[in-house]
Amino acid sequence: MKQSLQLKIGQHLTMTPQLQQAIRLLQLSSLDLQAEIQDALDSNPLLEVEGDGSNEADHAESRNIEERDDSQRETSDVIKTQEMPDELPVDSSWDDTYSSQTPVNGAASSGKSFDGDFEVYQGSTSESLQDHLIWQMQLSHFSDEDTAIGEAIIEAIDDNGYLKADVDEIIEAVRLPEVGAEEVCMVLKRIQHFDPIGVGARSVSECLAIQLRQQSADTEHRDTALCLVTEHMDLLGSRDFRTIQRKLKLSEDELRQTMRLIQRLHPHPGEQIAQQPVEYVIPDVAVTKKNGRWVVELNPDSVPKLKVNEEYAALSKAAKTVADSQYIKNNTQEARWFIKSLESRNDTLLKVANCIVQRQQGFFEHGEEAMKPMVLNDVAEAVDMHESTISRVTTQKYLHCPSGVFELKYFFSSHVSTEGGGECSSTAIRALIKKMVAAEKRSKPLSDSKIAELIAEQGIQVARRTIAKYRESLNIPSSSQRKSLL
Repeated sequence: MKQSLQLKIGQHLTMTPQLQQAIRLLQLSSLDLQAEIQDALDSNPLLEVEGDGSNEADHAESRNIEERDDSQRETSDVIKTQEMPDELPVDSSWDDTYSSQTPVNGAASSGKSFDGDFEVYQGSTSESLQDHLIWQMQLSHFSDEDTAIGEAIIEAIDDNGYLKADVDEIIEAVRLPEVGAEEVCMVLKRIQHFDPIGVGARSVSECLAIQLRQQSADTEHRDTALCLVTEHMDLLGSRDFRTIQRKLKLSEDELRQTMRLIQRLHPHPGEQIAQQPVEYVIPDVAVTKKNGRWVVELNPDSVPKLKVNEEYAALSKAAKTVADSQYIKNNTQEARWFIKSLESRNDTLLKVANCIVQRQQGFFEHGEEAMKPMVLNDVAEAVDMHESTISRVTTQKYLHCPSGVFELKYFFSSHVSTEGGGECSSTAIRALIKKMVAAEKRSKPLSDSKIAELIAEQGIQVARRTIAKYRESLNIPSSSQRKSLL
């Protein structure tokens, strides 16, 4: 085997750390970017927020502390100079002697000496459904055994209020030899009457029945509603009102009143207690109309403006050791790279947002029905960028306009051909479907075929299957499920 050295000339692409950082910042949302910036500020002493004024604030605070110390010393001196009487009357008291010797400069010690503008901030806490049920169980007369069973049951209740474990699983979770199915069912029945009523049910039928039984016996149409939710839930779900009328021998008015009673119930009782986590969105760009034109601007509050601390950077020349000098130089360079990556992100975001607004003028003027079809490649060609870059810069980036807050990806949609040879956005078709369903008669809702016919009258050919797909994406039930007597 012969060994030899060979030289070969070639070219290959390598992603520098700076390019990797720019790509990573580009795909971050505003909240994630703020966290990234804070990490950079914490780790790099040469990076700071422009106009932060932290040094001035420190100096001002130092001056305030010194002034307070001087004031306290003066007060102490004045108190010491006040003479105590050499002889006190026999019946004198401490308060009588010192009632008039209040320290000067308003430095009296009092429980009400706070400034009237002093604000008290209290942290807000949210109670979960499980906490709410445990609290009620602790107020009830539960034995130790029933408490163990109750805790196992409550642990198996989801945020909607439904029990997601069967009796055998609860018995296994309790791990007490004397606990059987009868004991579990007895405790479950008690919990089902906790607030909110119907919690711990194993089905929608059971949940509604518990709530109906809790109402007064003389509640009008209660027995009919109870029969309907316990014995004919399948007909109620399919909204087969004719069959319901025939089986229960109800008039149309009686069925209407029964349905109104059922609609006042809570099919998801846990939602009355369980709080969904709040998701905050910070708009990256704002779109406003000025002098008849739509103008796109970056949100200055979404990302702070950074700068390099030049005073610290200049210390590299005066550093006593090579290591100190190199440390300052490295951090200075990293700070400049980070700032440049942020500027590149902002420039790209603004350029893409301007292109989107320019192409979707109809949406900003007239709403969803005027949305035009647009794909990532359309914007990529317009701004001379790669399609993957457009995807990164429009994901989790939000635009604020008079119509609301929208993710930039919202403005991209596929196209549907029209009779005139043009194209229509799928978003516009969804808006038409939503508008038609909102205006339909509840007693005679529009079928998917009928909606397709009405849209075809506007020159847009859409298959019934496509209408059904768009309707389901809008969480709109089918025509049979939308049918109502009310």
